[in-house]
Amino acid sequence: MATVTTLEKTAVLLEPLKEDVKVGNTSSCCSGHKQKPHLVSYECLPEFLKHNEFIIDYYRSEWPLKDAFFSLFSVHNETLNVWTHLVGFFLFLSLTFSATTSNPMDVNTMNATLANSTNSFLHINDPVASVQLLTAVNGSPTSELVANITRWPFYAYLCGAMFCLLMSSTCHLLSCHSQHTSYIMLRLDYAGITSLIVTSFYPLVYYSFACYPFFQNLYIASITVFGIAAVLVSLLPAFEKPDLRWARAGLFACMGLSGLVPIIHKAILYAGKPEAMITTCYEMLMGLFYGLGVVVYATRAPERWMPGKFDLAGHSHQLFHILVIAGAYTHYLAGLIYVRWREVEGC
Repeated sequence: MATVTTLEKTAVLLEPLKEDVKVGNTSSCCSGHKQKPHLVSYECLPEFLKHNEFIIDYYRSEWPLKDAFFSLFSVHNETLNVWTHLVGFFLFLSLTFSATTSNPMDVNTMNATLANSTNSFLHINDPVASVQLLTAVNGSPTSELVANITRWPFYAYLCGAMFCLLMSSTCHLLSCHSQHTSYIMLRLDYAGITSLIVTSFYPLVYYSFACYPFFQNLYIASITVFGIAAVLVSLLPAFEKPDLRWARAGLFACMGLSGLVPIIHKAILYAGKPEAMITTCYEMLMGLFYGLGVVVYATRAPERWMPGKFDLAGHSHQLFHILVIAGAYTHYLAGLIYVRWREVEGC
């Protein structure tokens, strides 16, 4: 009887050890990274980090903030996501610095930029057509600037682009820390995307309709309200779910497509005017870049066709980032033309 009691007590004492062994066997891939941060596979991620099942490996999961920050200089599946938009941020910072430190009435640098970019973009080989277009953009040799036009819409766009790029880079760098951090970072990321879209309208609308204040105020107020509503919707916890990827892409795409209204309106008002034609061409190219970005983001191509092959480089989000920078820079070139247009012609 004593022997049986002893055996029962021993079995009770060993039971927790058996449970530990069982847990260790089933979760070994996820148990080590809390002691020393290292990269894990998709299967080991908590639910809040599972966004793309076609990216198989090289994840950071619940890393301390310090380690997450310094992973800026290490290799993982977010490295290029961080750096593409971080480099883009510094590009736009330099463009902003150049714009704010130049004399508003001294546009030689602007003219040189526009001359090169316009010829390259429109592939103009006809010398006569080239001279006509560049004269329209740069002004004739005898033209004088008749107005020191306000530049706040142009600066607002540059700030919106920088905010978007910086928030995107920060989100990809720090979201691996915790669920709460991920929630905050994603909302800042969505706010950044919204700010880029909204402020993209400001140079287009303000300068195109400078002589039509009713339409100017109507379009600016409409897109601003639309942007505020988009930010409020993005605060919903369900907004970040992977299966709502198409809904997110659709919301931001609709915001961008609403820009067709003032663009078409501008084309009607200034039919045949070179400045209107060139800026519209730039805006069409910008829309193409953003549209391709939305498609790549929503379809998760090319990694969906070869899961695991694009974990570190070449996956959809990295391509999306590059297309966003291309679209934003194209709109920056259009913004230069808008400012020059109004400084030469006024209203």
